[in-house]
Amino acid sequence: MKVLNRLINLVDQNPDSILVLRQQTEQRLPLHQHDKAQLLLVFGGIAYLQTGEKDYYIPSNHYIWIPKNYPHNLMFNTQDLHIINIYFPGKSAGGFYDEMGIYPVSKLVAEMLAFSEKWQGDYYRGSWEFEFLKTLKNLLSKEHLKKFSIQLPTTDDPKLNAITDAIRNKIGEPVTLAGTAKEAGVSVRSLTRLFQAKLHITFVSYLNMLRIIRAMELIKDTGLNMTEIAYEVGYSNIAAFSNNFQQLTNMRPTAFKAMSSL
Repeated sequence: MKVLNRLINLVDQNPDSILVLRQQTEQRLPLHQHDKAQLLLVFGGIAYLQTGEKDYYIPSNHYIWIPKNYPHNLMFNTQDLHIINIYFPGKSAGGFYDEMGIYPVSKLVAEMLAFSEKWQGDYYRGSWEFEFLKTLKNLLSKEHLKKFSIQLPTTDDPKLNAITDAIRNKIGEPVTLAGTAKEAGVSVRSLTRLFQAKLHITFVSYLNMLRIIRAMELIKDTGLNMTEIAYEVGYSNIAAFSNNFQQLTNMRPTAFKAMSSL
C-alpha cells in the first residue's frame, strides 16, 4: 500500500505538470487510478494491463492510452521490457481520449520519443518540453490507427474461471466446445450461454484470442519458426493461423516478429 500511495502521489502531486517516468514503477501494483491520463508505451516485450472488466495485452512497439481516473494495474514477465509512462493533466478532450485503446507506435511518434529520450520528471506549461509533449498527445487522435483488438474479458465466476484455466493449460491441443463442455460436466448449450452471459464473447473467439496471445509470446521468446508456432498453439493450418493473427493484431505473424525485434 505504501508503494501504491507513493506512485499516486508522485503522479498527482503536481496537478498541472506533464510527468515522464521511464522506470517500471507500476509493475504488479494493485488496481489503482490517477487524476491524470496516461500514455504507456511498451518496447521489447509484452505487457499485461488489467482493468475491472478486461485483460489488455500490449505487444512491443505499441502504446495504450488510459483515460484519467481509469482503474488499472500493469504486469509483465520479461526483463528486457522497456516502458515509458507519460501522464497528462487537464480535462477530458473527449472522443479518442475518453476510451482505453492500444495502438502501434507510428514512425512519427517513435521519432518524437527518440528526440525526448532523456526527458524525465515534471514539465510545466510555458516550457517548450511541455508544449512538445502536448503536441505528442494531440497527435495520437489524428493518426486514425486501428486498435489492437486482443482484450480478454474477465469474470469472477469460479466455474467459468476453472474452465478457462483448463483451456489455457492445453492451448496447443485440439480444443473444442463439445470436448470442453464434456470435461466441465455441462451441456454445450449451457457452456455457450455461460461464455455469453459472463464474458460477452463466444467460446471460439475466446479460444482464438488465447492462442494468438500465446503465439505472440512464442514469437518474442523463442526461435521457433511460424509453422512450429502455429502447431504449438493448436493450429494445424498455417494459413488459418496467419489469418486469425492478422484479424486480431492487424498484422501478419512475420510482421509482428519484425516489429518485436526492433
